[in-house]
Amino acid sequence: MKMTRLRLVFSTLQVVVSIFLLVSCCPASLAAGEFDPYTVLGVGKSATQAEVKKVYKKLAREWHPDKNKSPGAEDMFIKITKSYELLSNEEKRANYDRYGETAGNQGYAQQQRQQFQHFHDSFYFDESFFHYQFNKGSRDFADTKYMLHFSQYMNDIVPDSFKRPYLIKITSDWCFSCIHIEPVWKEVVQELEALGMGIGVVDVGYERRLANHLGAHRTPSILGLINGKVTFFHYAVVREHLRQFVENLLPARLVEKVTDQNYMQFLNSWHEENKPHVLLFDQVPVVPLLYKLTAFAYKDYVRFGYVDQGLVETEALLQQYKINTYAPTMLLFKESTDKPVDIIQARGMKKQIIDEFVSNNKFLLVPRLVNQKLFEELCPVKQFHRRRKYCVLLVTSGEDSFTNGNEEFLSFAASNTKEIFRFAYVYQKQQQALCDVLLKDKERVPSQVLILERRNTAGKVSYKAVPGGWNGSEEEKFQLQEQLELLQKDPAFLTSVAVLPELNNEFASMFLLQWIYAAYDYVSQIGDDLLHNNWREMMPLLSLIFSALFILFGTVIIQAFSDSSDEKQTKPKTKEGPQNNSENGSPNANTSSRAPKKSFVEVTELTDITYISNLVRLRPGHMNVVLVLTDAAKNALLSKFAKEVYSFTGSLTLHFSFLNLDKHKEWMESLLEFAQDAVQIDSDEDDSQHKADYTGYVLALNGHKKYLCLFKPVYTGEDLHMDSSSSSRASSSSRDEAATRKKTASSSLQIHHKLDRLGLWMERLLEGTLPRYYIPSWPGLDKITTSK
Repeated sequence: MKMTRLRLVFSTLQVVVSIFLLVSCCPASLAAGEFDPYTVLGVGKSATQAEVKKVYKKLAREWHPDKNKSPGAEDMFIKITKSYELLSNEEKRANYDRYGETAGNQGYAQQQRQQFQHFHDSFYFDESFFHYQFNKGSRDFADTKYMLHFSQYMNDIVPDSFKRPYLIKITSDWCFSCIHIEPVWKEVVQELEALGMGIGVVDVGYERRLANHLGAHRTPSILGLINGKVTFFHYAVVREHLRQFVENLLPARLVEKVTDQNYMQFLNSWHEENKPHVLLFDQVPVVPLLYKLTAFAYKDYVRFGYVDQGLVETEALLQQYKINTYAPTMLLFKESTDKPVDIIQARGMKKQIIDEFVSNNKFLLVPRLVNQKLFEELCPVKQFHRRRKYCVLLVTSGEDSFTNGNEEFLSFAASNTKEIFRFAYVYQKQQQALCDVLLKDKERVPSQVLILERRNTAGKVSYKAVPGGWNGSEEEKFQLQEQLELLQKDPAFLTSVAVLPELNNEFASMFLLQWIYAAYDYVSQIGDDLLHNNWREMMPLLSLIFSALFILFGTVIIQAFSDSSDEKQTKPKTKEGPQNNSENGSPNANTSSRAPKKSFVEVTELTDITYISNLVRLRPGHMNVVLVLTDAAKNALLSKFAKEVYSFTGSLTLHFSFLNLDKHKEWMESLLEFAQDAVQIDSDEDDSQHKADYTGYVLALNGHKKYLCLFKPVYTGEDLHMDSSSSSRASSSSRDEAATRKKTASSSLQIHHKLDRLGLWMERLLEGTLPRYYIPSWPGLDKITTSK
């Protein structure tokens, strides 16, 4: 019994030691066996950094996938890059020389030791560790053919995404989270690739630039690429979610649902769309993904419709074309809606069969040349003598009078099955430049048939016009057939040469509708990103939106609460700054040198209508200079006022008005009652026998700060008959003598000379050196009784 227990313990110890040796030795041996950087670069372990760099540059040029088109070039280039990254780093190189470990293995080895400690403590293995280690090689091998690098993505994948969508996985070496999605990814790839979906894999360790370009900042990530636009997958990685993600990538208007009510409208639209139409009959209620991908690949050439055989609304359509309901059926229609030109029916529709079916019928029997791209595909450039392609072109119109000739041309083309001839027509009004070149030396007829051959990509063609025009008669058909037979015998039959202009794009008017659809898809993507809080990928767009909003509302706020932009650009001295400085004893520079912006002075009357806007709600920093006058002195004072203040009209902070004392004298008196200093000035000079005369006074009113500056008329004595200068400087001996002198001067002074010193006062106003008289509030102009 004891011996049995000892054997059991010994066996257990053997298992533990074996597992320990396996965990300790396998990673290094596998890494050393799988990858040897010295062997890849062809250098010895004693090679210097300069030698390693030199060899790397040589091998990188030789094996770069853009230059080396051999099948294994891409894998070899990845190995060369990985080897150089390891050997160019002294620390990584030293660890590899000592332990046979790369940078990735070091972190792995540390985790390995932790797992072994875990095993030692609790006798438990982490299955993901062994699963990952022993399946890494097969996973990498499966993804190798889908690996993408930056230049390949930009030059090949992005242009190809306009024909088929791509599903791209972002992964990296030693990504343990990537292990769990591998089975689902492999299953979905096998299914979608067979349907025509493009597949790509980006390894962040080797293509960091491409990962950053795609906006992938974590691994694993899955994204879709269609029409050059990237969309991230945000849901759980299961087969159903990935299939739905791919279907959501595709435009919603690719395939039209067709029933008995709309099938004739659908088939008859070949003339407007200039495309063949395909109908798929199947019993499933939703459009198969294979059919959607095919419709996306050929959306520029063919219009696709889907008929659900299980609906009552499609029974007449099934009987019309005698559809077998036991297998999916595809019908292809061209100009005739009564009978399809081609049909396929199979229980399991394959991608190759559908592609061959559609690609062989991309064009109508006689398509209309609506753009340059279609013309180049229908009439390719001559390459070899045996591969010559000739275009039989009918120049006509879409009017009813040309319908019979157009139909007869279609009938002639249907009877001619030779591949060297392509039949097409063009409307002369829509392609006037092309028709002017081809018909310039010919007699102008309503319709004309021309045979042409493209000689080079620059537009040079050889052509010949069939004489007699075209009305569709049997004689004209016989003559056209004779011309075609002569051309096959002698290619020099085309005697005329011309350089054709590029065709107009007749479907350019549909650009607005396409732009609206694209904008709708883009807004939907933004909403999806916001819904899933994908803030990192959305950061550039959010930054752009907030910047635009800041500029918009910031501009409105600045215009509402600050000076105008013109004032800021010329940096004038604002009214608030200089006046505040004047209170502190530091006057600012004179700004009267500003050139006037107008050739006149705009002076408005201060009335109860303009009172609020011109004074009470005046913008901060702005002032209203008000001239006080009467009806008798109005003309003389306004003329003088305009002359004195004209040089100051260049300042955008000054506004000019006048107040009529005959209407608002009581407002003037009410205003001066608040300004006690101004009242004191007037009371010193007022005679008790005479009322104060405010004619010629000028008020500088700051509506925002509620203060005023006062200008009183100054008598210069220029028109006095007596020397008033000496009398103005002499001291009065008594009040009676002063009153007598003032009365005499006023009677002899012309009224407009009251404003002689206004210019100097305006200079001081802008300097901020005038005294200010503050008032608690502006009196209401509309409440003052008009003086009589």
